[in-house]
Amino acid sequence: MQSKTTKASGHTIALNKKARHDYFIEQRFETGISLLGWEVKSLRAGHAQLKEGYVNIKDGQVFLVGAHISPLSSASTHVKPDPRRTRKLLLHRQEIRKLIGAVERRGYTLVPLALYWKKGRAKLEIALAKGKRQYDKRASIKQRETEREQRRALKSVRG
Repeated sequence: MQSKTTKASGHTIALNKKARHDYFIEQRFETGISLLGWEVKSLRAGHAQLKEGYVNIKDGQVFLVGAHISPLSSASTHVKPDPRRTRKLLLHRQEIRKLIGAVERRGYTLVPLALYWKKGRAKLEIALAKGKRQYDKRASIKQRETEREQRRALKSVRG
């Protein structure tokens, strides 16, 4: 994955583009993520993928499940790396309560959006989201194409 600069003033490690296609994003949260040493080295090399990851709440704690961090070949030999290991997310207690309420009562789901560096620490942006239906996805694609055509038309008029 190519690294790009985000609004979060850091380098992006991985983006979950599929989340924006499959869900209506309601509210975003920046979380810390509990990592092992080999995972940090892999993230620095850009070996992460959020496409199949999701966020789960269990016993009042928030976890990232299914995200893939590929181990480096130069990783330590005494460590048995698990690329799809469940990783704990670090949030304030009141944020966790808010997320629990939204997920349980209002039918929202939690999805990871981006993994990036901020002040030397790995951060994960998660979002409260509602699932899109097939016709919603088609409508958003059509809207995006019309906006692109409008920009092209304006560009040709100016140029």
